[in-house]
Amino acid sequence: MLIGYARVSTAEQDLTPQLGPLRDAGCEKVFSDRASGAKANRPGLADALSHARAGDVLVVWKLDRLGRTMKGLVDLAADLAERGIGLRSLTDGIDTAGTAGKLVFHIMAAMAEMERDLVRERTTAALIVARSEGRVGGRKTVMTPERIAAARKLLASGMKGREIAAAIGVSVPTLYRHLPASAQEPVIVEGEGAGG
Repeated sequence: MLIGYARVSTAEQDLTPQLGPLRDAGCEKVFSDRASGAKANRPGLADALSHARAGDVLVVWKLDRLGRTMKGLVDLAADLAERGIGLRSLTDGIDTAGTAGKLVFHIMAAMAEMERDLVRERTTAALIVARSEGRVGGRKTVMTPERIAAARKLLASGMKGREIAAAIGVSVPTLYRHLPASAQEPVIVEGEGAGG
């Protein structure tokens, strides 16, 4: 059985340009969603997948109707293949029931893996460059120059680190990261002896 699936991103968009070709292709049942491809919860797709049985083919107008990422598409295709369900895209010319379609999807899977590796490499390289330029990732510090000045005054007045942190609204580790080591009170960690 051919099972069709159509999706548009918003309620205002029209499903007709997808539904016609799916019916013309011979789909006996057609499921649809009006939701972003990024959303994990798509009831129409869930219904289509639960309705499909071994030997059936899930047909879409275009592959991007199934999801936004190559990884998502490859994972879905692998899940369908495990269940003995084919995948056909009308405009992309992909049909996993045939040898050529399987080859194309294996190539897509390899490309998706390569894309993940490249993203990881680029992220690592960008972090190294940022660190070398003195930039550090993560969220911005809560220790403003005003808070640092107030902390120094309170420390000079004899107040303890924990009390200062509470007074200026930061954690003790955050306070200590922004005060010079000579100004900090010694921190004793339980279980450590004087000899280390």
